[in-house]
Amino acid sequence: MFETIAAAALTAGSSAIGNAARPWKVLARRAALARQPQPDGVRTPPLRYLLAELRSWRRRHPVHAREVRTARPQPVMIIPGFGAHPRRMQAMADALEAAGHTVHHWGLGFNLGPTPQNFAYLLRRVGAIARAEGAPVTLVGWSLGGLYAREIAHRMPDKVGKVVTLGSPFSGDPRANNAWRVYQAVTGHAVDAPPVESFGADKPPVPTIALWSARDGVIHPRSACGWPHERDRAVAMRCTHLGFAGDRGVIDEVLRQLEHED
Repeated sequence: MFETIAAAALTAGSSAIGNAARPWKVLARRAALARQPQPDGVRTPPLRYLLAELRSWRRRHPVHAREVRTARPQPVMIIPGFGAHPRRMQAMADALEAAGHTVHHWGLGFNLGPTPQNFAYLLRRVGAIARAEGAPVTLVGWSLGGLYAREIAHRMPDKVGKVVTLGSPFSGDPRANNAWRVYQAVTGHAVDAPPVESFGADKPPVPTIALWSARDGVIHPRSACGWPHERDRAVAMRCTHLGFAGDRGVIDEVLRQLEHED
């Protein structure tokens, strides 16, 4: 994720400069969004955990997930986190395919935040996959990708079989993390005012599992764990926020959750 944040900001800035309608006002708005103060009483992960994220980004060891063949093969869509490309989740995709699942990427490249257009595309894509596969799609979303997954499940529960979120901030204050200012600068909208109508922390009407980590340096653990009425299960992991994309323990847990009969 961190290797793409700078590129995402440059892309957003270039789009604004290329916008003939008041480009400097667009840039000024993004800068103002990035300078907003942290609300009183809203906690974020400590700095030492954020620094650990940077170290984990630099360490990229091969991932060897447990070898297992599924008894319940299903179509799965993987949705990357904010600022990330689907390549970051390739180890997970490979492990799910090796287990016998049919894996689909989200089809939009880098995740630079929600827009009405890209969210409408995702709804069409999930619907098309479900029809082609003849079965509901399991959605596995990392961070912001998990928020997309929950929203899609709310809108088309007949096309979604299960939602698994990986360090996704679906609960509590949307500023209880160390990424919200960068998010606002890149997307151009406040983190609590997305351009897509949101169900917030309401649990989708499908089995919903939240993987979270006390070592997360980006998202506060409580935001990613949620409360019992906001998800069906919560599973504690031992990884950084970046580790959710390809940590061996996380991949093994996703495989277990796909086997779980809800």
